[in-house]
Amino acid sequence: MLMKEYRICMPLTVDEYRIGQLYMISKHSCEQSGGGEGVEVVRNESEIHPQHGQGQLTEKRIYLSSKLPSWAKAIVPRFFYVTEKAWNFYPYTITGVCVSFLPKFSIRIETRFENNNGDNVNVSMTEREREVFGDTPTPAENVSFLDILSDPIPEKHYKETEDLSRWQSSKTGRGPLERGWRDDHQPIMCSYKRVECSFEVYGFQTRTEEFIHRNIRDILLVGHRQAVAWIDEWHGLSLEEVREYEQAMQEKTNSKVKANQNNTGPPAASRPAFSRSLSVTDERSLKKMGVTTAAMSDPDASSVPHSPIRLNSTPE
Repeated sequence: MLMKEYRICMPLTVDEYRIGQLYMISKHSCEQSGGGEGVEVVRNESEIHPQHGQGQLTEKRIYLSSKLPSWAKAIVPRFFYVTEKAWNFYPYTITGVCVSFLPKFSIRIETRFENNNGDNVNVSMTEREREVFGDTPTPAENVSFLDILSDPIPEKHYKETEDLSRWQSSKTGRGPLERGWRDDHQPIMCSYKRVECSFEVYGFQTRTEEFIHRNIRDILLVGHRQAVAWIDEWHGLSLEEVREYEQAMQEKTNSKVKANQNNTGPPAASRPAFSRSLSVTDERSLKKMGVTTAAMSDPDASSVPHSPIRLNSTPE
C-alpha cells in the first residue's frame, strides 16, 4: 500500500469552494466524457451515513480502458470501469474506488478543507472528523504541496484560459497569480487529501501504485486549476442552483458515455464473465464507508476466493 498526502491551495474560501467544487466536477466530467469512456453517474442523493450522519452520496462508474499503459492493458479486459463511491460531509469527504474484477485493488481518499495556506501540521478536526480520519498525522516525508500555478500538468490538459499566471476574475478581481502567491494571498484555502492506493499483485504492485498516484496528482492539479479559472462561471450561485447545474450536466454526461457504448454493442459482451462489483477494502474501511457486503451467486464462483482480501493497512 502506498500512502501520500497532497496539499493544494487555492485563492478561495472554504465556503466559496463548496460551490466551486460541485461546478468544477460536473463540468470537468462532461468535458472528459465521450467515445464510450468517461463518467457515468449512477446515483447522487442526500443520505444518512450509518456512522457519520447526514451527507451526500455519489456513486459513479468511470470508463477508461484507453487511458491505461500498455503493461496494464495486458491484465485487464478490453472494456472495464472503476466504481467510485463518495460521501460528502463538507468541509470533509471520503471517497472509495474499486474495480469490478480486481479484488486486490483499492483507492481511498480522505479530504478536508481549511482556510489556511497548508501549513497546519496537525490539521484541526472536530470530534466527528476524528472518527473519519483518525488522529494520526501523515508523516512529513509523505506530504507533497501541489502548486496550481507552476506545477506541470499533462500537455493535453493545458488551456491558456486556465493558465493562472494569465487568469483574471472580473467578478472577484482576483488574479493573476504570481510566484510565491501562497505566502501572502488573501483569501486562501487548502485542500488536504490523504490518498491510499493498494494493488497487491506480485510483479505489478509498485509500478501500479506509483502509476495511480501520478494520475491522481495530475487530476488534482487540473481540477483545482479549473475550479479557480472558472470562478466567474460559478461565483454567486446558490447551493440549490449549482445542484440544478450538476443534475443537468450529469444527464448530459451519462448520455455521452452511453451513446457510444450502445453503438459499439452491448458492454456485457466485452466484459469478463466475472463482472460483479467487489469490495476491496478491509472490514474497518468498509465500516468507515458505511458499506455492507452481501453474498452473491456467480457462475464462476469456484474460481473466485470467497473470503475478503486482507490488505497491509486500511485504505480514499
